[in-house]
Amino acid sequence: MNLKLVLRVVSRVMVLEAIAILLPMLVALLYRESPIPFALSSALLLVVGLLLARIPSKKHFYTREGFFSVGLIWLLTGIAGALPFYFSGEFASFVDCMFESYSGFTTTGASILTTIETHSKGILFWRSFTHWMGGMGVLVLVTAIVPSMGIRSHYLTQAETPGPVFSKLVPKQAQTSKILYQIYCVLTLAEVACLKLAGMPLYDAFIHSFSSAGTGGFSNRNISVGAYNSAAIELIITVFILLFSLNFALYFLLLTRRFREVLESDELRFFLGVVAVSTLLIAVNILPMYETIWQSLRYAVFQVASIISTTGFSSTDFALWPQFSQAILILLMFFGACAGSTGGGIKSSRILILLRSIRRELHRISHPNSVEVIKLDGKVLEEDTVRSVLSFVGCYMLILFLATLVISLDNFSFTVSFSSALTCLSNVGPGLEAVGPMGNFSAFSPLSKLVMSACMVIGRLEIMPILILFSPLAWKKV
Repeated sequence: MNLKLVLRVVSRVMVLEAIAILLPMLVALLYRESPIPFALSSALLLVVGLLLARIPSKKHFYTREGFFSVGLIWLLTGIAGALPFYFSGEFASFVDCMFESYSGFTTTGASILTTIETHSKGILFWRSFTHWMGGMGVLVLVTAIVPSMGIRSHYLTQAETPGPVFSKLVPKQAQTSKILYQIYCVLTLAEVACLKLAGMPLYDAFIHSFSSAGTGGFSNRNISVGAYNSAAIELIITVFILLFSLNFALYFLLLTRRFREVLESDELRFFLGVVAVSTLLIAVNILPMYETIWQSLRYAVFQVASIISTTGFSSTDFALWPQFSQAILILLMFFGACAGSTGGGIKSSRILILLRSIRRELHRISHPNSVEVIKLDGKVLEEDTVRSVLSFVGCYMLILFLATLVISLDNFSFTVSFSSALTCLSNVGPGLEAVGPMGNFSAFSPLSKLVMSACMVIGRLEIMPILILFSPLAWKKV
């Protein structure tokens, strides 16, 4: 393990985060608030980053170092991001600050804040901006704007990019990262403009656009998007969170006029099909609660898009919906967005591969001598990829049940404990009952908050980088 070079990679991230904190500091100055929490945090991270950058190291950097770096960096990024919250004095404890920071960077959107609108503009801006930074990936951002250290950045982005299969858009990873962030920025600014035109204040438009882009869900309003009571705003956010839920490689294919490949995407068709069917089922189920079918469709499509994209915004309290609708939303938390998007969850491509694996096994039982391969987008998947999907789902379920077990020590109902663990592991945000869209996570013990924070990071990095970070095998010399 080349630990010295790993620490140098960490130094780049710390410096980048120190610079990023200057943006909410400017917002604080604009609204005549104290810039001290941001100035102290930025200075501290800058000093740590510059000291780590001076560590001499050899330049051998491979898959093991890549996964180890990603796991370590995401753990440290959450702690570093908690510093402005802590220095502001607006949070009860440093554990609460860490919970909010990890929830931001992992684009989960779960919060311990009980009265959001009483907090300072700068803090709320930083809170949502962490969504934007974490959405596409901290290390993708680093490889896009920071000069290379002579290491293979492919190993970093491979470990951080969600999905069962990793592929570069162009031969050079740094160029791929730049393309991804250009698309990301254009979509974000487009949403800001649309929300402003729909009547949302500019500050609020940036807050909700950052959260939509990262599919995070932090709002500066206590009752989230429902506070605006605007069908136009809900429609705009619905469209954009679905756009951010798609594989960004599809946008590159559109830009290069490869339209047929986009239309032939199995994952895209599966994802949109699940959205359509879920919306229809929920709209019919909740129709007795609303005056017209259009009103039930309005709330159904927004909430389906919000949950399957793992954004977590709410336009109404879906914890009051019938059990059938709540059950569908729980299933959508498992599904999640598409691979290569900013969303969380198991990912639609993995669900599709899992379903096709089950179908193949059933076919093998019926026809023992047959040979059948699993395809995705018309391409045959390697058996290693299929096995990795099955292993991922197994690890995911195991971690989910273990986290539920620990959280249940707080003596909340099983629904609260299970949905809390699930919403954090899938990076969704709201759960059910006490942690529903109108609730929060402030009542949990520090142990439960730390466990849920760990679930957020594990879910965002899709398990393996964190397991490798704490695996004794990763530290052994080969």
